[in-house]
Amino acid sequence: MFAQVKYSKYHALGNDYLVISPENLAFELTPERIERICHRNFGIGSDGILFGPLPAKNAKFGLRIFNPDGSEAEKSGNGLRIFCRYLWDNQIVQEEEFEIDTLGGRVQGRVSESGRSVRVEMGRVSFQSEKIPVTGHSREVLQESITVADQIFSFCAATIGNPHCVIQLPEVTPEIAKQYGSLLEIHPYFPNRTNVQFMKVKDRQNIQIEIWERGAGYTLASGSSSSAAAAVAHKLNLCDSEITVHMPGGQIAIAISDDFTVTMTGSVTKVAEGLMSLEVFEY
Repeated sequence: MFAQVKYSKYHALGNDYLVISPENLAFELTPERIERICHRNFGIGSDGILFGPLPAKNAKFGLRIFNPDGSEAEKSGNGLRIFCRYLWDNQIVQEEEFEIDTLGGRVQGRVSESGRSVRVEMGRVSFQSEKIPVTGHSREVLQESITVADQIFSFCAATIGNPHCVIQLPEVTPEIAKQYGSLLEIHPYFPNRTNVQFMKVKDRQNIQIEIWERGAGYTLASGSSSSAAAAVAHKLNLCDSEITVHMPGGQIAIAISDDFTVTMTGSVTKVAEGLMSLEVFEY
């Protein structure tokens, strides 16, 4: 076993991930080890781990995405942008489009502006209950009622390879996301838990969201959350097909096609490269 583990750290609008290549790891990434690595006091600290590149049957690269609680995520928009930048920085890709295989489906990425801007074709959004999933009969889950802590919200649900619950409000704040996000994440309506977005529609081209991320908690930015919230706003005819999503960490540009395929463009910042000591796992 290696005495140290090489990692790279990036953030996408404040949403930070560690990238660890399988060639630099000689042990299994168990949930307990993932949780320790991501801990901001006892580990390096991050919103998750990107484990790759891995072999893939139907894409050039495979990627596994882990949440800081040790669970595995199907897809992460910010994580995918960061992984694209990592591939660019290590001269594994250049400016051509390339495909990445995730648990939530295959996506296409392209890096530009010397790695500072990354575009990812996130796939097609579905509002269908059995695909998200949401309990109950088969339907598009749009403007239904949900109750948590004696508060009734109107919500829409969507999937872009991972589940989302979008709640439109006149105003959104971090406090609202922190107060209700954890309760909505584990609501019985969502058998696989869910990501939660509290959304304010500013105008036809702009929305604002506050995010509670499944397995991570309150989050400054999220690419898949931006994709889902923008798709819901467009589905309800509240916004046009090109939408800027405003989050505490910054902005992401979302373009939605007629079949609700989403393309996301946003920045990525490199933070550090380092070596993690295996002492971190000594409890």
